[in-house]
Amino acid sequence: MGLVLWHSLFLFLSLVSTSWSLNSDGRALLALSKNLILPSSIKSSWNASDTTPCNWTGISCDERNNVVSLDLTSSGVSGSLGVQIGLLKYIQVIILLNNSISGPIPQELGNCSMLEQLDLSMNFLSGEIPESLSNLKKLSSFSLYTNSLSGEIPEGLFKNQFLQDVYLHGNNLSGSIPSSVGEMTSLRSFWLTKNALSGGLPDSIGNCTKLEELYLLDNQLSGSLPKTLSYVKGLKVLDATGNSFTGEIDFSFENCKLEIFILSFNHMSGGIPSWLGNCTSLTQLALVDNRFTGQIPASLGLLSNLTLLMLSQNSLSGSIPPEIGNCWLLEWLELDHNMLEGTVPKELANLRHLQKLFLFENRLTGEFPEGIWSIRYLQSVLIYSNGFTGKLPLKLAELKLLENITLFDNFFTGVIPPGLGVNSPLQQIDFTNNSFTGGIPPYICSRKRLRVLVLGLNHLNGSIPSNVADCPGLERIILKNNDLTGPIPHFRNCAALGYMDFSHNSLSGDIPASLGKCINTTMINWSANKLVGPIPPEVRNLVNLEVLNLSQNSLQGALPAQVSSCSKLLILDLSFNSLHGPALTTVSSLKLLAQLRLQENKFSGGLPDSLSQLVMLLELQLGGNILGGRIPSSLGKLIKLIAFNLSSNGLVGDIPTPLGNLVELQSLDLSVNNLTGALGALGSLHSLHALNLSYNRFSGPVPEYLLKFLNSTPSSFNGNSGLCISCRDNDSSCKRSNVLKPCGGSGKKGIKRRFKVALIILGSLFIGAVAVLILCCILLKNRDSKTKSEETISNLLEGSSSKLNEIIEKTENFDDKYIIGAGAHGTVYKAILNSGEVFAIKKLAISARSSSYKSMIRELKTLGKVRHRNLIKLKEFWVRGDSGFILYDFMEHGSLYDVLHRIRTPSLDWSMRYNIALGTAHGLAYLHHDSVPAIIHRDIKPSNILLNKDMVPRIADFGIAKIMDQCSAAPQSTGVVGTTGYMAPGMHDANF
Repeated sequence: MGLVLWHSLFLFLSLVSTSWSLNSDGRALLALSKNLILPSSIKSSWNASDTTPCNWTGISCDERNNVVSLDLTSSGVSGSLGVQIGLLKYIQVIILLNNSISGPIPQELGNCSMLEQLDLSMNFLSGEIPESLSNLKKLSSFSLYTNSLSGEIPEGLFKNQFLQDVYLHGNNLSGSIPSSVGEMTSLRSFWLTKNALSGGLPDSIGNCTKLEELYLLDNQLSGSLPKTLSYVKGLKVLDATGNSFTGEIDFSFENCKLEIFILSFNHMSGGIPSWLGNCTSLTQLALVDNRFTGQIPASLGLLSNLTLLMLSQNSLSGSIPPEIGNCWLLEWLELDHNMLEGTVPKELANLRHLQKLFLFENRLTGEFPEGIWSIRYLQSVLIYSNGFTGKLPLKLAELKLLENITLFDNFFTGVIPPGLGVNSPLQQIDFTNNSFTGGIPPYICSRKRLRVLVLGLNHLNGSIPSNVADCPGLERIILKNNDLTGPIPHFRNCAALGYMDFSHNSLSGDIPASLGKCINTTMINWSANKLVGPIPPEVRNLVNLEVLNLSQNSLQGALPAQVSSCSKLLILDLSFNSLHGPALTTVSSLKLLAQLRLQENKFSGGLPDSLSQLVMLLELQLGGNILGGRIPSSLGKLIKLIAFNLSSNGLVGDIPTPLGNLVELQSLDLSVNNLTGALGALGSLHSLHALNLSYNRFSGPVPEYLLKFLNSTPSSFNGNSGLCISCRDNDSSCKRSNVLKPCGGSGKKGIKRRFKVALIILGSLFIGAVAVLILCCILLKNRDSKTKSEETISNLLEGSSSKLNEIIEKTENFDDKYIIGAGAHGTVYKAILNSGEVFAIKKLAISARSSSYKSMIRELKTLGKVRHRNLIKLKEFWVRGDSGFILYDFMEHGSLYDVLHRIRTPSLDWSMRYNIALGTAHGLAYLHHDSVPAIIHRDIKPSNILLNKDMVPRIADFGIAKIMDQCSAAPQSTGVVGTTGYMAPGMHDANF
């Protein structure tokens, strides 16, 4: 028993003696490893049985076996840094770079007074920088970058004349830069990038005369850069990007050593200093997005080592100095978003290493230097929104590195080089709004890297190359407003395609079923073309589609039920086609729809209650169909509606009371239907700006709020004989209207008023009877001669009337549901003939026995000979009985009035408005000055200016007012004729 006890005691003493044999630094490291989790490969070498840790992984010692270096760079260490680190009294280097150490920096680290290099960068350290680190007076290199440290930088930390390198970037440090920065007189590199530091850069920075690198980018620093920077004569790098510095560049360097000078994304002002031209070692100069003014200094041409020059997004003016062409190593030239003028100097073609050229959004003009297109390293040329002219050279297609060429909003002409895309790895092409002609290059996507192809608003012709439809990376293609013809190619590889706009061309043929392969498409606009046939059922695959616009084509057939699969649709525009059938039930499942435009088709089947499910609708355009039936009350749930058009649909019944809930409604068109009843439901629509209720059978008083339309658009109430204006006896503000009669009065004044009216009527009847007796005598005298004349005219006008017969048949003897407009002189109907031709026919009420009848015929013949781009062409006319019929081309966009009041689309931008005004002026000038004989319109107004599919204005009804006056039995008025507004200057002619 005693032997066992002695043996146990011996083992215990052996273990204790082993631990005691390891020196104090080793024991401190073992204690440190309790919190600092070491990989097994390292931990296995940290042996407690050793007398010193000098052979442990990551440890170095001096000759006395004191630990002087701990270096575990990129060793996979995790855990936290324990307080035991402060026990290493002789340590000079601690490098734990690029590990996963977390937690705070222990205060005890400040006890390592011999420390010269501390690098804890690229970990997950948090908390503040301990004030105790200010005790490390021998520290020369201090790196804590890329952690999550916060709080302010301790003032005492920078009171160290030995500090040479300070790297604190990539943390969340706040507060200001300590003014003690000037005490780091040995400082060479100072990195504070990507923190939240505020305030200014202390003037004391001028004491850091050995400073070479100053990185301040991406903070919240403000104020002016101190003039004392001029004392830092050896500064090579100054990068203060992404702060809020203001003021001018007040410092300068006599013997400039700058290599990188970047002040981008600040608020600095003044001119670009010419002394920068002395910085011959400068390789990067960037002053992007400031408020610099004045001209670009010509002295920058002395920077022969410059590779990057970025001066964009300022207010620089003047011309581009030709001296820039001397910067022959330049790879990136960025001068966009300024006010630069003049031509691009041909000397820029000397920049043989140029890769990026950004000159867009300036006022540059003239021909773009052809030599630039020969720079073999060009990758991106962005020169859009200037005034460049000229043609693109064929050698442009030879560039083997070109990825992005963006030229939109210039005045380039000629053809696009046919070989473009064969040699270049093109990713983006945007030539929008130039004057290019010819075809689209046939192999523009031969390298299969093209993402964006935008060629809209040019004069391109020919067909869309099949190469475009087999471009796997293509995301966006816009070919709108050209003269393209032929079919839309079959899509073979379009999974990436998100945006397609082929609108306003002359593309023909069917919509390809292969469109269904473009499953990620969000926008399709193929409007204003000549597409025919049905909408293919493959649209069901377009589950990401948000906008589908196929308007102004000749599509036929029913709306496929598969459209309901496009559940993300926001805009559906199928207007101005020949689609038929009950479509509204199909679209009712598209719950996100904001705009539904189905006007001017042949849709039928009534208005289903299910339409009320489209609660996101802002615009509902259903005019010009044959829906029939009643307006359901449930449509009152569409409370977001702004524009609502049900015109020309053969609707019957009353306006449902719930429609009064549409309080956001700004435009309402219920015209040319058979609606009845009162308008009370509309009285609460106080947001209305445009209203058309004409040619229905409404009755009763007009609600007070709607009376404003009697002044702005009195025709809104035409053709509703039962409507009236409610006037109280003492209401001095009672509206006077030529369209609506007053509602019945009351009291003595009402009786007196009715008595006066009766006297006037009786007097008129008596005078009329006398006039009839006199007229009969005259007619009996002239009957024989007039009969012969009438027969001649009748034979002339009705001798070839097969087209009129077909029109009567197609309009069902001019049924009201075919009415598309009405005016003071007649009603206009839409007729679609068997040939597919679409016409507008105006039916006039005339007196065939008028003494001016023959004169009227002569006037019509004269009007039929008038030809001008901006005048509606009178194609044919006929007379039958007491009705005259004038045949015109159908105008797809209706009248200017319709478009201005959002009754019809599209909306007008200022360019379109200008062109319409100019075209109208040309038409009027022709009528007044060039037509023989001259023709005075007498009733020019927005509703008499029609717009074709290309939005070209055509003046209608010119000369009609005069003809109708001649044919009328009423005496001629000598007052102003026509609608109040524009009055033809010729009306002032006393001889008129």
